[in-house]
Amino acid sequence: MCFCMDNILAAIPMSHQDQFLDVIDRDEAEARFRAALSLVPLGQEAVPLIDALGRSLAADVLARVDVPSFDRSNYDGFAVRGSDTFGASEKSPRTVRLRPESLDAGTPATGFLAAGEAIAIATGGMVPRGADAILMIEHSDVQQDQLVIQRAVTPGFGIAFAGTDIARGETVLRAGTVLTSRETGVLAAIGEDRVTVWRRPRVAIISTGNEIIAPGQPMRPAAVYDSNSQVLADAVRELGGLPRYWGIVRDEVTVLRSMLQAALAESDVVLLSGGTSKGKGDLCYRVVQELTDPGIVVHGVALKPGKPLCMAVTGGKPVVILPGFPTSAIFTFHEFVAPVIRLFGGRPAELQETIPATLAMKTNSEIGRTEYLLVGLVKTDQGLSAFPMGKGSGSVTTFSRADGFVTIPRHTEIVDAGQEVQVRLLGRGLQIADLIVIGSHCVGLDFLLSQLQRRQITSKLLTVGSSAGLLAAKRSECDIAGVHLLDPESGEYNRQFLSDAVELVPGYGRSQGILFRRGDVRFEGRTLAEIIATVTHPAESDCVMVNRNQGSGTRILIDRMLGGVKPNGYAVQPSNHNAVAAAIAQVRADWGLAIESVALANGLGFLPYLEERYDFVIPKSRRDRPAVKAFIELLRDESTCRKLTELGFRV
Repeated sequence: MCFCMDNILAAIPMSHQDQFLDVIDRDEAEARFRAALSLVPLGQEAVPLIDALGRSLAADVLARVDVPSFDRSNYDGFAVRGSDTFGASEKSPRTVRLRPESLDAGTPATGFLAAGEAIAIATGGMVPRGADAILMIEHSDVQQDQLVIQRAVTPGFGIAFAGTDIARGETVLRAGTVLTSRETGVLAAIGEDRVTVWRRPRVAIISTGNEIIAPGQPMRPAAVYDSNSQVLADAVRELGGLPRYWGIVRDEVTVLRSMLQAALAESDVVLLSGGTSKGKGDLCYRVVQELTDPGIVVHGVALKPGKPLCMAVTGGKPVVILPGFPTSAIFTFHEFVAPVIRLFGGRPAELQETIPATLAMKTNSEIGRTEYLLVGLVKTDQGLSAFPMGKGSGSVTTFSRADGFVTIPRHTEIVDAGQEVQVRLLGRGLQIADLIVIGSHCVGLDFLLSQLQRRQITSKLLTVGSSAGLLAAKRSECDIAGVHLLDPESGEYNRQFLSDAVELVPGYGRSQGILFRRGDVRFEGRTLAEIIATVTHPAESDCVMVNRNQGSGTRILIDRMLGGVKPNGYAVQPSNHNAVAAAIAQVRADWGLAIESVALANGLGFLPYLEERYDFVIPKSRRDRPAVKAFIELLRDESTCRKLTELGFRV
């Protein structure tokens, strides 16, 4: 489809302020952005071959020499005429005169090999004129000046003739090829020491916000480490661009304006991270709105994550304000900016591999916004199963751990469990881990999986809770499920919930209890009953809890303990014990339920609530898999048991 620039710009509101968060469809946003750009490579340059890896060729490469450039022997042996060997065998050998000289690799062959003659030659040696075959040394014998031929060879045997690999004038590599070690090897083979490539796009990266601090600095209250600049810079490198990090700019309009102009003068693309919304401290869009020719073309895209994306063009250069939240920033970069950088650098469009899978869990989506749902893929007997990763646009780790994402159309509100979806893979191809673990989180399990990794057994851990993990095991969607489910009637853990399709592998005991900061008089030295009465009393609204995710075994214990009361902080639902301890240690919460080992590791107070079993459920159909056997052996190993005991578990 062809888009007329004048028509598109005419459709954009005249007032810059009116454009802000004028939310439009994803495809329309891409069309506006691309229509304002000249999507052609930025120019050519010649670089030394030693620096050409990863660069994109700007012109076809034609061979200026033959490869090989001479008739070359493939074996140690003797250059002969094939006709002189016909009829030869061990029982009935033939003889020819052996010339006294020999042909080593790198030595030019002079003279002419006459009929009835042979000459010794090394692998890689130059075959003399007149010879048309190589007799291997093991098929011959030398008697004074005679060569005894014990096997016949046909003309052409053992010789790589000049130009049979590459012929002079042949097109060896074509423009647009991204040079890997294979291509640079070819260029070296034809004698090229310089190559013409497309110039790499220069990409400026600016982080903004009073809350942003650089990695390596001490963490302070309300601060966030700048992860976006690192992931964006490395993504630019992967795309063949040259990133330059301009640093962190606080929310000061004058400083940001000056840095933006300096970055534009030196760069082909400018990326700003954060400050794209309409909040008081969101200054990026206020500075970018001053750009012209044409200026802002999009501000607000009906995406989840990524709604506040702002895209501008000035003087043919893209200026993009990416959302500050990491997942939003990464998604919008790869959707809208990465293809432009590839085109600027003369690279072909990236192949986006999509594979079918079955959604493992029901997912709700927001009507009116195209949603990108990150998923982890698990191989089952019926195919691939896609588990939603969750955690939202602010998550730093979700994108790195996901295998791909599902695009949920803007008019779809619910995607049911069991529905087939198309998963666009992240990165190059799908690499299924050796061991798939789904279920409840435990520090002990983290230790076990790390030990397996050291034994070259890779794993994927999806912490979706004990209940979901048990169901995944029963459906044979995982190799192992970590569970701690209490049967209220029997008081026994886990065994009552099994089926014929799975078996239980005993794990270890652990203590669940209330975590709190030492010295907090609301908890220190008080009984469990007193604490529960306090935290469930309406008057204690300033006593903030941190909950656990729905479906986890710990969440079941919490709800049982609270008896239907939902104290302040109940809605905060991290998916692991470490996050509970961190929230309390950082005074974001005052108490929560977690295992004793994380309390000890974080210097927190701990009041036992319940001794429980953390066991492993394994589908019987997967019991004999090597990775599963390795896990069970590790679990039973004496040194492993000692380490688990040191971590506070009862083995």
